[in-house]
Amino acid sequence: MTPSLTLMVQGTTSDAGKSTLVAGLARALRRRGLRVAPFKPQNMALNSAVTVDGGEIGRAQALQALAAGVAPHTDFNPVLLKPATDIGAQVIIHGRAVASLSARDYHDYKPTAMAAVMQSWGRLCAGYEAVLVEGAGSPAEINLRDRDIANMGFAELVDVPVVLVADIDRGGVFAHLVGTLALLSPSEQARVRGFVINRFRGDLGLLQSGLDWLEARTGKPVFGVLPYLHGLFLDAEDALADGAADVDAGEGALRVIAPVLPRIANHTDMDALRLHPQVDFRWVGPGQTIPPADLIVLPGSKSVRADLAWLREQGWEAAIRRHLRYGGKLLGICGGYQMLGCRIADPLGVEGDPGEADGLCLLELDTVLAADKRLENVRGRLCTAEPGHEGAKVAGYEIHMGVSTGPALERPALELVDAAGRMRPEGVLSADGQILGSYLHGLFDAPEALAALLAWAGLAATARVDLAARREADLDRLADAVESHLDLAALFGAGLPAQRHAKERTR
Repeated sequence: MTPSLTLMVQGTTSDAGKSTLVAGLARALRRRGLRVAPFKPQNMALNSAVTVDGGEIGRAQALQALAAGVAPHTDFNPVLLKPATDIGAQVIIHGRAVASLSARDYHDYKPTAMAAVMQSWGRLCAGYEAVLVEGAGSPAEINLRDRDIANMGFAELVDVPVVLVADIDRGGVFAHLVGTLALLSPSEQARVRGFVINRFRGDLGLLQSGLDWLEARTGKPVFGVLPYLHGLFLDAEDALADGAADVDAGEGALRVIAPVLPRIANHTDMDALRLHPQVDFRWVGPGQTIPPADLIVLPGSKSVRADLAWLREQGWEAAIRRHLRYGGKLLGICGGYQMLGCRIADPLGVEGDPGEADGLCLLELDTVLAADKRLENVRGRLCTAEPGHEGAKVAGYEIHMGVSTGPALERPALELVDAAGRMRPEGVLSADGQILGSYLHGLFDAPEALAALLAWAGLAATARVDLAARREADLDRLADAVESHLDLAALFGAGLPAQRHAKERTR
């Protein structure tokens, strides 16, 4: 049975604001005392999170779960596609990798994927009072309509209402909304309840005539116009953040750079660095000059051998060796950690054609990619010994298929708590203290760990940055905007509880 409060948010384009709107609505409904679940039938993203049931989902759905006040679960994103090449992806069903398929082969696999989607949908409908569904890309992508499980194909099958969201900051918002609606079938058009316009700057009065025209042209209401929320910080679903929430570092800031790998994964690992007032963080893209830095961070990758080859083509290997000669610090996370070793072998073809490649050989270790993926939320402490930061607490998650071995592991960078409550060593800290490698995503997220790692990199006194607190504050800020600028009663219809008094809200 479908809950009385269900809504699917579809967008006119990618990055129109679907994930953000679902997160804001989830927090708003939670404030009304409802048990809310986010749901994205199919997601394609390289930013992911580990769930309470030991699986893997898109990071945006983990953020939406946080907004709703529930633990992330694989049912929130039953199908996750992690691109490994331009035409193929790892297919994750209910949190577990089941295959690597080309786009054409995945099309044939869609009925199986839809069965998994419907299993999760049934469980969520039975366990929650409200379910907020997020589409993927645009419902007007004509070439993807056959066997669609991500947008209208799903909405039609389970009979949920749809709201279309468009980003006015991109320009052409009325063309996006009218054009998208025109490309839908009559039954799909009838399913669209109305529109939300996102990221508006300026005088709303100047937009009113356009809103009136849109409603007259389509016969559907505009439920509201969300303002451009300057500096809003939320975990990116996949694309690199635009830097709007980054802080301006002052004079004497620690200079940190990271390459934008072609298959970069979980780049949200850098968010705490981007937000730190004493860190000048810069992404370095293809063809850009590699600037001098105090710390170089090699991020995660979904295709480590290919991304390592790209690094070499871009001149990073020479730049890294020069950086180390001058006393700079180097840190690798997950795929970046594997690159620091001497050999990366993929005998099963997990990330492409079977084979192996020479690593940078800055750490004495080899990595072999295995069939099973390690998925675990962990906590522990750093083994760096910066004065005042000894044993700094760390928390994060592991998502990797590589197994690393070698003499370098005799000097661990962390000690983590395993499922039985025992401490286990993890990662590597080089003998000279210049290089640190770890499989732990979220390495910088905990305030103590961030301060300790920045001290290790050369920042003498660090301001406290609490990523979790900032995320919570911005989710509340987003929900405040949703409640102030959208007509939620009209959007959800009958059955929407009244907003609780602020003191009664569950935060």
